[in-house]
Amino acid sequence: MRVLVLATILLGGVPLAAAEDAPAEGTVKSPWLGLPIVSSNPKLGTAGGLLGAYLHRFDPDSRVSMFGLGAQYSTTGSLVGGAFARISFGADHHRVLAFGGGGRVKNDYDDFLGTGLPLKTEDDLWAVVGRYLYRFHGSWFAGAQGSFTNYAILGEAALDQQVLTVLGLTGFQAGGLGGVLYRDSRDDENMPLRGWLLNLNNLAYRDWLGGEDSFDTYRADLRAFYAHGKGHVLALRQFNQWTVDAPPAAYAPVTLRGYKFGQYLGRNMSSLEAEERLRLAPRWTATVFAGIAALYGGGLQGSDPENLYPNGGFGLQFVLKPEEKSLAALEYAKGEGDNEGIYLRLGYAF
Repeated sequence: MRVLVLATILLGGVPLAAAEDAPAEGTVKSPWLGLPIVSSNPKLGTAGGLLGAYLHRFDPDSRVSMFGLGAQYSTTGSLVGGAFARISFGADHHRVLAFGGGGRVKNDYDDFLGTGLPLKTEDDLWAVVGRYLYRFHGSWFAGAQGSFTNYAILGEAALDQQVLTVLGLTGFQAGGLGGVLYRDSRDDENMPLRGWLLNLNNLAYRDWLGGEDSFDTYRADLRAFYAHGKGHVLALRQFNQWTVDAPPAAYAPVTLRGYKFGQYLGRNMSSLEAEERLRLAPRWTATVFAGIAALYGGGLQGSDPENLYPNGGFGLQFVLKPEEKSLAALEYAKGEGDNEGIYLRLGYAF
C-alpha cells in the first residue's frame, strides 16, 4: 500500500487514463504531454512539481499507453520522484502497469497511533512495482503483480527515534509477488456515471525475494457508481486490507480522507465511503462525502469505538478538458478529533 500511495503522491492524482480518446483521423496531435503538478494533502502538505510523458497507441482497439517521469517537492521538505508506464496492447487484452521511484517524506504527527504522543518522522524509501493483466472474458482480467521496496522510518529527534523503537516501527525491506482478479464495467475511468469496479489482489512477501520478513497482504476494493437526476452520481467504495504475520510498519493504514496516511495502523482495516457528486453546470460539480474505517486484529476489536475512524467533507470540481474528462478537485475532509485535511488533486478521490 505504501508503494501505491507513493505513486499517487508523485503523480498528484493525475489520472493515467486522461488521454483515452485518439485524435480524429487526419489531425496532427503531439504525443508528448507536459504539465505542472500542484497538490495538497495532510501527508505531504502543499506540493508542486512537473510531470512529463509520451503517449502512444499500439493498435486501434487498445487504450492509449503512457510512459512518463515526475517529481514533486512540498512545503514539509518532502521530495519524491520516479518513472511510470501504463501500457495497453493486443486490442486491450494485455495491460501492464509499472512504477519505480523513491524519496524522503517528512511527517509531523500530533497523536501517533493513538498513543497521545507527538512525533516527527522522515520516511526514506524506494520502490519498484509492476502489474500485468490479461482480459479473459468481457470486462474480466486476471494477472500477477510484484513489489520490491526498502522502507525506513527515522525519527527526527532522539526522543522520536526512541518512540519508534518502542512501538516496533523500524521500517522494512521487502519483496513480494501475488495475483490479481480485476473487473471494470465503468463507462469512463475518470468521470464514471455508472458501472462498477472490483479489484482483488494479494502480495506474498518472502525473505527469499530479498526481504527481511515473510508476510502476506490481501486487498479487496469494490467501487460502484449510480447516475440519477440531471447528471448527478452516487459513488460508493468498500475497501479492505488484511495482513498476516506482517511487521508493524507494514500494517494496514486508515486510508480515508481527513486522516494522515500512516498515523493509524492495524493488522487489518476495512472502510466504507459514500460520495454524492452533484452536477452544477457543464464544467462544474460539487461533492459531499462521508465514510468510516475500522482497525481490527491483533487485540483490536473493530466494534470498539476507539478503533473506528469516521470522516466527512465536501468539495468542488472543475472539468479541465471535457473531451478527456479530466478535472481538478479541491476538497475539505474532517476526521475524528483534530484530524482534518485540505486536498487539491486531479481527478476524483475514487
